[in-house]
Amino acid sequence: MSRRGLLALGFALFASPAGAEPRHLIVATEGAYPPYNFVAPDGSLQGFDVDFAKALCVKLEAQCDIIQQNWDGMIPALIAKKYDLMVASMAILPEREKQIAFSIPYYQGPTALIMVKDAGMALGADGHATAEAMAGKRVGVQIGTVYEKFVRREWPRAEVLTYDTADNADSDLRAGRIDARLDDYIVLRQSLLSAEEKGAYERVGKIWGGAPFGSRGQGVGLRQEDVALKAAVDKAILAMRADGTYRAINDKYFDFDIYQP
Repeated sequence: MSRRGLLALGFALFASPAGAEPRHLIVATEGAYPPYNFVAPDGSLQGFDVDFAKALCVKLEAQCDIIQQNWDGMIPALIAKKYDLMVASMAILPEREKQIAFSIPYYQGPTALIMVKDAGMALGADGHATAEAMAGKRVGVQIGTVYEKFVRREWPRAEVLTYDTADNADSDLRAGRIDARLDDYIVLRQSLLSAEEKGAYERVGKIWGGAPFGSRGQGVGLRQEDVALKAAVDKAILAMRADGTYRAINDKYFDFDIYQP
């Protein structure tokens, strides 16, 4: 059977029978990673991931509740069946695929290194900060992410400081407790590179794509046994790309196509 046929079959297996109540799904996001997911002043979950999840549920013909889950408990809670889907900007990595399944990527996150303006970092031929230049630098990353893994591998003489949220890492850079932040460029652009920061920080070197971090992009997380649901989610993502639903959500948050920047 072709890939298109398998997707169609998976969606059919997942869909509710005609006239039946829509399926009910619980979807988790972090709520601490703007503009992808965050808690608004009124207490509601907002952001690209949240809008994407809502549109995904429409395509799945499912009733969904979107809940907040701390990052470090994201995978264990999914496996424990606290919820059915994760839409939390989680990178698709081989070590994670040993525990859970992922949809096809729903975006490709760009990565950047941010430091105090005019830090004078030496760049290599590839346009990125060298391992020698990063030696002794205190780099803040969110714990359990591709960024933590990258710093430990590529800049072994840098000091890695891990944080439960991106906001807490940003706060330590502002306070001078760390020298640099490595994270999703869009997240950093909204925080440390925002107009409110008045040019105090700058991007050092070029922006990375996903390949150096071992990621295939950001995917929707599911339990490995939920094969039909995964097929339905994959089909729904492709349908959202084809009918303009994805573009409308994308353009609300970004000035470029984040699906394949």
